[in-house]
Amino acid sequence: MQCEKCKRDFPSIYYFSTKTICRECFTALTPAERLAARQPRGIHRMTTTTFTLDGHRITDTFGVVRGITVRSRSIFGTLGGSLQTIFGGNISLFTELCETTRQEAFEMMVAHAEEIGANAVVGVRYDANEVMSGVTEVLCYGTAVKVEHV
Repeated sequence: MQCEKCKRDFPSIYYFSTKTICRECFTALTPAERLAARQPRGIHRMTTTTFTLDGHRITDTFGVVRGITVRSRSIFGTLGGSLQTIFGGNISLFTELCETTRQEAFEMMVAHAEEIGANAVVGVRYDANEVMSGVTEVLCYGTAVKVEHV
């Protein structure tokens, strides 16, 4: 793939959550530009934790697809989160990190499914493991399928 911003080649869309922008250019975008670059594609409507889609019939199965991301907290995020724990309640800095990480893993899984020709993913699950202190991997996986409306 070639980045539309810097024109450098970067790995297939399986490795990142956009089809047209490399990771380096993506991190330089404003929050609004990042959101626009990550707009859901058609397959997002066709993901489910169940193994069937109401009103659709599975016509082909491609196998397991996955998205994995590994994240750590920055020193500032750790300090800010630690301060928030003193007051109790929702620790918004950690909540935002967790949500961003899950979304990124989900986007990678969907991109992997699209890359192999699927138009839906069934049996979607998440798994998370601490790789080392303060470093967590999040895995999103499911079964890539082709479905047709019945």
